Amino acid sequence: MAFIDYYKVLGISKTANQKDIKKAFRKLARKHHPDVNPNDKEAERKFKEINEANEVLSNPENRKKYDTYGENWKHGEEFEKAKQQQSRRASSQRQPEGDFSDFFESMFGGRSSRATGQSSVKYRGQDYSSTLDLDLNAVYEAHKRTLTINNKSIRLTIPAGVKNGQVIKINGRGGPGINGGPNGDLYITFNIINTTKFKRDQDNLYQSIDLDLYTALLGGEITLDTFKGKVKLKVKPETTNGTVVKLRGKGFPKYKKDKEFGDLFVTYTIKLPQKLTPREKELFTELKELR
Repeated sequence: MAFIDYYKVLGISKTANQKDIKKAFRKLARKHHPDVNPNDKEAERKFKEINEANEVLSNPENRKKYDTYGENWKHGEEFEKAKQQQSRRASSQRQPEGDFSDFFESMFGGRSSRATGQSSVKYRGQDYSSTLDLDLNAVYEAHKRTLTINNKSIRLTIPAGVKNGQVIKINGRGGPGINGGPNGDLYITFNIINTTKFKRDQDNLYQSIDLDLYTALLGGEITLDTFKGKVKLKVKPETTNGTVVKLRGKGFPKYKKDKEFGDLFVTYTIKLPQKLTPREKELFTELKELR
């Protein structure tokens, strides 16, 4: 994951005060907000980057760490503790403490300019995060996918039933550890894009279908599409507009629950006939008089 200059993201200088940061953030957030740029992936990416920059720079403590350690600002406290320990060791051995650049070099595996008998402190690598866009159809069944993160290919299995906004962690796939420390982790956020005629709510699906007046009044049989293929559905006579029918087990697969599915709820919308012929009008008139 490349280093991101948060000051550059917000278009401000390193001397900007909190008022300048807030003003810049609000201006850019309005410009790149997803509601203003629907279906614009670049604007969505930019909006997340702006939020991330604001979260760091608007917090004085985090900003201080960021200004001092750059991309390694999350490890600032660990660096400070290690520096203090090194300072105490140097004092007890009556050796010069050395400058901070020498200390920082040792944090990244460089050879210290002092005695080599001391062991280097190990630090966990930085966590990475990434967003994966998937169509709703693609997560109906488990499948494998190859991602490229920081120029490295990662093969992973996408479980069926993954939800929009869900985050999964892949251990050890983040940044490399420092001085032999463990790697960080990779966090993947799923952005599920629904291009189907179904509305998804958790594991249940919802669909509205048109029903002609005659089938609604007299009953009959209709065919409708589901994720599992076409099914035939019996319509009861005198079905009213807005009637909801539940098809058990025809919804979406439940996450990490093998062979378990939600339900499909079908809402009938009765469509009245249009452009009636004179004979049809005559028959409806007769029906009206009978009623």
